[in-house]
Amino acid sequence: MSTTLNPTSTPVAPTAAPAGIDPRGPQFAASLTAVVLVAVLLLPPTAALALTAVQAALFALGAARGVQRTPHAWLFKTFVRPRLAAPTELEAPEPPRFAQAVGLGFTVVALIGYAAGAVVVAQTAIGFALVAALLNAVFRFCLGCEMYLLFRRATS
Repeated sequence: MSTTLNPTSTPVAPTAAPAGIDPRGPQFAASLTAVVLVAVLLLPPTAALALTAVQAALFALGAARGVQRTPHAWLFKTFVRPRLAAPTELEAPEPPRFAQAVGLGFTVVALIGYAAGAVVVAQTAIGFALVAALLNAVFRFCLGCEMYLLFRRATS
């Protein structure tokens, strides 16, 4: 491998592979999340509270470590991705990570609602999270990602 030199004869490091994630991974995760959130809405409050806690933990993991380091990502990489062609483009991991934090916010509101006996509040919060998950799963429109981009533009 040859080293490229710039005009001042200082070695230039070879370009690294672009950092990014397969955008179909978060879409797959959103599909699984939508199934869980529908189940939450159909279960009695005590069971809904438990399943909401599980989903909140998954959102927390995605927000803290990134969507590429979640159980959903492992399932995608292990069982789905090998059967697909290479992605035509990669996505920055920051917007989906922010979206996980937004999902965490809604599930925390739902947890508090279920724990306080405010089932309508809890179900409304789950409903908002479900709409966002379905938008991503069906249309590959990540609402939390769009919020991230708007926030970045507003603060730049």
